Formats: sequence, structure tokens, C-alpha cells
Amino acid sequence: QVQLVESGGGLVQAGGSLRLSCVASGRTFSSYVMGWFRQAPGKEREVVARMSWNGATTYYADSVKGRFTISREQSTVYLQMNSLKTEDTGVYYCHARSLYEYWGQGTQVTVSS
Repeated sequence: QVQLVESGGGLVQAGGSLRLSCVASGRTFSSYVMGWFRQAPGKEREVVARMSWNGATTYYADSVKGRFTISREQSTVYLQMNSLKTEDTGVYYCHARSLYEYWGQGTQVTVSS
């Protein structure tokens, strides 16, 4: 059974930092693209960052470039978020995509002004 389990969300003031974690289990993910998406209230889900499992390629949304970093250590994918802004508020989802795709349950990030 494939599972993506996120943690690390919370409430933080603007300018602060959070690190999200996603533990992937249940299959081999070496051919997968791992990513973080977010969904703000009333908005569509959008990609924040993606990386190949081996880290050779990464992608960041323009809105987070220079502030967020995606990385992986063993079966855990991280999203380091620095210089957080109120517009970063939302539910953050871990995502894995190859022939199939999987989603985590989401973790809430709230950035206060």
C-alpha cells in the first residue's frame, strides 16, 4: 500500500521558516517525480516544487524561487520554506508521479502578518 505522509505544517509569522516532510512508502519511487503542491482557500491546487528522485532535476514555481528548497533523504522528501509570506498560506500536499500518481493527505501552513 503506497503512502505519502506529510508533516511539519503549522502557524508561522511572515518572514519565518517551516520545513515540511513527506515520508514515502509502499513501493520503489526511484522512477518517480516527487513534488509539493499547495491549495489556498478558494483557489486551485498549484505546483510549488518538483524534483526527480535522484535530484538531478528540480522545478520551482516563480512565486517560491529563492525561498523554498525541495530535497530528499532516503524515503523522505522535504520542502524547506524560508521568508514565508502570507500568500504562502494553504494546504500543502506531497505528490508522486510516474506511471501512477499518489497524493498525501495534506498539511496546513498558515502564515500570519
